Amino acid sequence: RGEMLGMDQPIILHCVELPHGMKSLEGVAMELQDCAFPLLSGIVKTDNLDVGFEGVDYALLVGAKPRGPGMERGDLLKDNGKIFVDVGKAINDNASRDCKTIVVGNPANTNALICSHYAPDIAKKNFTAMTRLDHNRAL
Repeated sequence: RGEMLGMDQPIILHCVELPHGMKSLEGVAMELQDCAFPLLSGIVKTDNLDVGFEGVDYALLVGAKPRGPGMERGDLLKDNGKIFVDVGKAINDNASRDCKTIVVGNPANTNALICSHYAPDIAKKNFTAMTRLDHNRAL
């Protein structure tokens, strides 16, 4: 319905997937096209970070490696840190200089910090993390 960016703002979704998930991403794209969302004017489907972040104004980073059996927080940080180093570099090299980025993948606050560190040409104020679950747990 356009509530995030405006009721008349067309969008092009840039969807970045791991190579083994590209077939599933094709299915997701078909479902989105079948919905005939009036503001969805295109979908970029790729497993290449440079292509995925080319010219983007908003990056919603919802993917991260989930914690597996027996994994400690440090293990999760180590694995996800590598992901967000590469993503930060790709955002820095390809996205709009005013790109706004929100990190959802846990640990979101640390991943956002790593991502912003590797995107030095993007203002730090343009990075944030969705940590409401952590907030709610602390209440």
